[in-house]
Amino acid sequence: MNISLRNIDAVSAILKVEIEKNDYADQVDKSLRKMRQKAQIPGFRPGMAPLGYIKKIYGKQSMLDEVNNLVSKSMYSYLQENNVRVLADPIANETEQKTIDFDVDENFEFCFDIALKPEFDFQLTKDDTLTSYRVVIEDKIIDNEVNEYRRQYGLIDNADTVAAEDIVKGQLIELEEGAPKTGGIVIGEASLMPSYMKGKMEQKKFIGAHTGKKITFNPYKAYKGAEAELSSLLNIVKEAVKNMKSDFTYEIKEISHFTPAELNRDFFDKVFGPDAVKSESEFRDRVKDMIASQHDALVDLILKNDIRDMLIQKAADIVFADDILKRWLLITNKKSTTEEIEKDFPNLIKSLKYHFVKEKLVAAHNITVEDDDVVASAKKEVRSQFAKYGMYSLPDDMLDNYTKETLKNEKTVNEMAERALEEKLSGIIKETVSIVEQEVTTEEFNKILKEQSAYLEKK
Repeated sequence: MNISLRNIDAVSAILKVEIEKNDYADQVDKSLRKMRQKAQIPGFRPGMAPLGYIKKIYGKQSMLDEVNNLVSKSMYSYLQENNVRVLADPIANETEQKTIDFDVDENFEFCFDIALKPEFDFQLTKDDTLTSYRVVIEDKIIDNEVNEYRRQYGLIDNADTVAAEDIVKGQLIELEEGAPKTGGIVIGEASLMPSYMKGKMEQKKFIGAHTGKKITFNPYKAYKGAEAELSSLLNIVKEAVKNMKSDFTYEIKEISHFTPAELNRDFFDKVFGPDAVKSESEFRDRVKDMIASQHDALVDLILKNDIRDMLIQKAADIVFADDILKRWLLITNKKSTTEEIEKDFPNLIKSLKYHFVKEKLVAAHNITVEDDDVVASAKKEVRSQFAKYGMYSLPDDMLDNYTKETLKNEKTVNEMAERALEEKLSGIIKETVSIVEQEVTTEEFNKILKEQSAYLEKK
């Protein structure tokens, strides 16, 4: 048997495996003898069929199996022993592979195309500049968040007269020339909130009205033709809204008045836990810290995306064996079409470039991930998940228990290890390049986030 590798260029090669009969004959013979011992052939006792008969029936298949097995094992052993920088599994060559006839040939020659990992170099210096944002949290943002908490923990009571923020329930009847319309819309219990009405004249008809009062108003004018609000109120499809311009009578049956929670110790304890906050000033500081923490996470995410783009740009000149990689993708992703692979290929190349640059940095700085790093990454993720539901202060025992449960999943462990690696790498890059801090308002930062999201979608 002979194996040889011929480089076509810096990122592709052809691997040739030449096999002679004596490389596989003994193994084929052993395989056939084992088959003979187990074969159930009519007219012969078990294991007593002539070997020649067994060869006639199973010989070709046995040879195919042994040759394929030998080619596969010897090929991968060669690649490993010779430290060949393989990027993807070898695939059948389409230009130099000779026709093989397993019915006649005894010696075989197999040719494989190999995509090689590219060799490249790059530098990160202080000349490489990235932007990090510092979000100024205005009082109005804190006010809005405080009011949101007050609404969340507020109370709903029955009221006698309607205020703008009240929820009103009543009977809604469509009119025609001032009288109930025959076959018109009748809703026994329709809910509305005057503050949602954009038509001020219609809104005023409800403000100060009492239970039992009948109000004639025009929903189309009240909501200025808004499809979502009108289709919900009148229980009609959105397409019918533009033609629904009738007056309606609304008899108030129930008024629910919402009272925001008072800024007192009972409210503070409900939000942040017993004795965590003792005054309105401390409460606002805690709210501000939470908003800042959320912004910091988003600022860090933007910076990491910018770091990724910078590293990909550092690898701009890297070339790959595109043709071999595309054929390999088509073989390994059997459900994908050539068109789909062509469409997704640029993103794959970007991912490969990022992977190789990152791989070089990790090796250059001897970055490793320990078990404690994985646990820390998992705890950070657990905190983040609970924060989405307004739970910002988890007891240590609860945090530990949820973290342990999270890390029972092997896939999650791998994800947390990768995040820990990215975190360490990000820290080193931040120290190596120049980070320019830019102060922005909350409104400006939200605009940046929107632009960033649109950019990532295009990528």
